[in-house]
Amino acid sequence: MAIVETLELAGGRRVLRLQSPVDGSPIGEFPCADPDEVAAAIRAARAAQPAWAALDVRQRAAIVLRARDLVVARQDEIVATVMRETGKSLQDTLSMEIFASLDFMSYYAKRAAKMLAPTKVGLHGMMAMIKKLTVTYRPMGVVGVITPWNAPFVLGINPTTQALLAGNAVILKGSEVTPSASLLVADIYRQAGLPEGLLQVLTGDGRTGAALVEGGVNKISFTGSVPTGRRIGEACGRQLIPCTLELGGTDAMIVCDDVDVNMAADGVLIGSYMNCGQYCCGTQRVLAPAGVYDDLVKSVADKAATLRQGAKLGGDEDVGAVIWDKQVTIIERHVHDAVAKGARLLVGGKRSQALGGLYFEPTVLVDCTSDMLGMREETFGPVVAIQKVKDEEEAIRLANAAECGLTGNVWSGDPNRAWRLAMRMEAGSVMINDMAVTYGLPEAPFGGVKASGVGRVNGTDGLRGYCQSVPVITNRFKMKTLPAAYPYGIQKVATLRKTIRFLWASGLGRWFQ
Repeated sequence: MAIVETLELAGGRRVLRLQSPVDGSPIGEFPCADPDEVAAAIRAARAAQPAWAALDVRQRAAIVLRARDLVVARQDEIVATVMRETGKSLQDTLSMEIFASLDFMSYYAKRAAKMLAPTKVGLHGMMAMIKKLTVTYRPMGVVGVITPWNAPFVLGINPTTQALLAGNAVILKGSEVTPSASLLVADIYRQAGLPEGLLQVLTGDGRTGAALVEGGVNKISFTGSVPTGRRIGEACGRQLIPCTLELGGTDAMIVCDDVDVNMAADGVLIGSYMNCGQYCCGTQRVLAPAGVYDDLVKSVADKAATLRQGAKLGGDEDVGAVIWDKQVTIIERHVHDAVAKGARLLVGGKRSQALGGLYFEPTVLVDCTSDMLGMREETFGPVVAIQKVKDEEEAIRLANAAECGLTGNVWSGDPNRAWRLAMRMEAGSVMINDMAVTYGLPEAPFGGVKASGVGRVNGTDGLRGYCQSVPVITNRFKMKTLPAAYPYGIQKVATLRKTIRFLWASGLGRWFQ
């Protein structure tokens, strides 16, 4: 069954027709914004933004806090909408979409004024005697936020909130698979009192997203796949506008031979199956040495076999549906490829026969090797893939051989050993004795290395990333003349030479610097 179809109507109008991955029931039809509509949205945003930017950060934060309270009040509506569009389990929906959104909104609203306040920076050397430096943070203008389908509410509301707090207007383009979740973000902010034009949602497919990227915004914040991220990065580079690209991963879990096997097995399962495996920093490759391999495999397989799936969307279900039928095809290809190349399938491995919709059984593959698709490409599904390694040196080598480098995790009973391994992982963030939690910590800058993206979201760096950092330099004392003013002359050259000799050819001068 196709979850989303694009219909071409008379006059060239395009419409998205959606079905639920839970049972194939119709969700609705949504118009695809065309380039003219995208341009009109950007014009409206640009007209509304200066007055918003002129407000004190605390005034902007007050609206964010009202929106936060509305998320609490409307959480049942949000949960029902997200679950219908995605088939997530209730636990995953509450934790990822509601809890995380509330935490982000509270964190930034309460701290944005301090994070965005002018920062005094001490100068060094001689300049410190005559100049003062203050770095100010000014909004960019209009920010385009393009979000994926795997966590449609939180990945819409978090960057939108940060961009708004920084004084920008936002054009939010959600995935064509989950448009209702994006529309809820805008509706909540409208109800909270956000002035007209400052947050607009565009529904549509990749053509709508491309029109936004090319539409003349001041920054693009994109979360999604590596191929799409490359195209967006190229377009932004051509236009000389900044972008943050939070892309995919094939994240590795390194298991040491001194690990608590039961706890590590729990980490394997939640790291690989949370959100049905559909989150960018999910565990995809488990690298375990021979000393614990058999015990880990048995524990993981035993636990995986007890997990529950169902279409009732109640609190007793562990693993939800795959959100998009296109993703099911990728998951099946990776599982079949692994088995064909010698992996042993211990649990799952196919679509659920008992359930309708897009339910893929929690799957455990062992004796995996690095040439398998699931060890090289992003699977984005409920699949555990375990590979036996000789020692931690081989584990590090295999972990770092991947094209992507978003997150990683290390499991050991020795904190120092785990730390040393973590420092050697080529990843944007590393967890020790836990699955990927970095994105859920608003203090932590989140992003990847290599093909996993460009820039960082969250933390002070992420919030300031929606600003232009503008240094303002002032004089410490009232000056009657400029030391560097014309005319030049032999005396000025001689004085400059003496200064250079003092600062960098004498012990006192070098100390002074």
